[in-house]
Amino acid sequence: MVLQLRKRGCRRVILGGMLANMCVESHLRHLLEDGFEVAVAVDAVAGPRHPQWGDGYQAATVNYRFLAHAVAPTSEIVADMTAAAP
Repeated sequence: MVLQLRKRGCRRVILGGMLANMCVESHLRHLLEDGFEVAVAVDAVAGPRHPQWGDGYQAATVNYRFLAHAVAPTSEIVADMTAAAP
């Protein structure tokens, strides 16, 4: 994925996905380590809930706020992108 993003000149990535505390967080960490600016669209992310282990979505969103450059709803991210467009 990183190779393809670099080939296309991408520096910024917006993440969403099915498993907040596994897949999305893993990609977030990987992209950050490779120098990308990463935002997470929190309303485009899902996560599991378990009666004993807790809420995976909630745990992931806490981690996102420590790691990502931005954590916001999709509408806010799109508005920011539109405002920044030349």
